[in-house]
Amino acid sequence: MKITLRKLSTKDLATLAQRTINTSDSGNYPVIDAHPLLEELKVKYAEYDAVYTKMTFSGKGNDVAQADRERDMAYAALKAFLNSYRKMATLPGYQSAQDLYQIFKQFGLDLDRMSYSSQSAQMKKLIEELDKRENAQKLTALSLTAAFDDMKGRQMAFEAIFAEQAGANADLRQQKSASAIRNDLEKTLKSFFGLLTAMKDVPDWKLFYNDVNELVKAAKNSNLPPLVNKGENVPQ
Repeated sequence: MKITLRKLSTKDLATLAQRTINTSDSGNYPVIDAHPLLEELKVKYAEYDAVYTKMTFSGKGNDVAQADRERDMAYAALKAFLNSYRKMATLPGYQSAQDLYQIFKQFGLDLDRMSYSSQSAQMKKLIEELDKRENAQKLTALSLTAAFDDMKGRQMAFEAIFAEQAGANADLRQQKSASAIRNDLEKTLKSFFGLLTAMKDVPDWKLFYNDVNELVKAAKNSNLPPLVNKGENVPQ
């Protein structure tokens, strides 16, 4: 009963372990009933089954990216309006637009091209400055209060979802890794197959060995090309 378990795919390893457990629990082989090694295999398989399809990270990356795009759009729209308005000296309030644009310039006109963390730091400072009474009055005079509030809201929404992602990723990293759990399952399966191999000539174990050996053969064949699986000849 020879098989290189590490060569099996994630799914095929799970299938082999599950079929081995089901065969052992079928009631046809009293020699393995309540055997400590079988109980250990069940534990290791349960741990593996719980995590082998688990995503490495939280899966919130798309939500974070979308929230970032939305804050970028709000930031860019307000910046573009002020940039255009400040150039029209004949319009009332153009000086307010010029003053506010200079604040944008102070904290960077390319915030929407910065990394998440850099943009967040600069956006925080920009919003704090625009929130000051004299600047809030200029925004009101230009009818930009709603646009500014929208930018603030988008920034807050981004920070919220980014914090969720960071927390979820931290939780995942604290869990035992899928690779470590796979190693545990492989080790226990190897010991289990070793036990059956050692006992294969004992009358009460022989049939059990043969049936599990068929499961092992099927698992080994899962790595072969499709034509080999079908028992057909493969061109050399």
